[in-house]
Amino acid sequence: MLKRFSVSLEDSLLDIFDKHIEERRYSNRSEAVRDLIRGAFIQKEWESDKIVVGVINLVYDHHQHKLQDKVTLLQHDYHHLIVCTTHVHMDHHNCLEVIIVKGKGAEVRELADKLIPLRGIRDGNLTMTSTGEALR
Repeated sequence: MLKRFSVSLEDSLLDIFDKHIEERRYSNRSEAVRDLIRGAFIQKEWESDKIVVGVINLVYDHHQHKLQDKVTLLQHDYHHLIVCTTHVHMDHHNCLEVIIVKGKGAEVRELADKLIPLRGIRDGNLTMTSTGEALR
């Protein structure tokens, strides 16, 4: 069941929000508000150290001395979090490693925080999500 409520915003904030809605191609403000609320509660789940699922993306120069060994060693140290990995050869020098992880938010972040700053990693990020149990 849907319930209605009203929100009062300054003109400038509403203009920014309407631009966000247009950029994301929402059909109305309600959909955008629902997504923002869901996102806030999922963020809260990550921070409360609940079980999350995430993706760690790493782009790196495979010629960097011992980098692949360090990445593999860290994956073995955190094997209990790793669901699977995919390795893609982007070109002669660059590889993409996609690591799908599942575990407590703090441990998942800890693994990402150890991988991403390694010398030779050109780009890295962690995306976490959850089932949003609190939203049901």
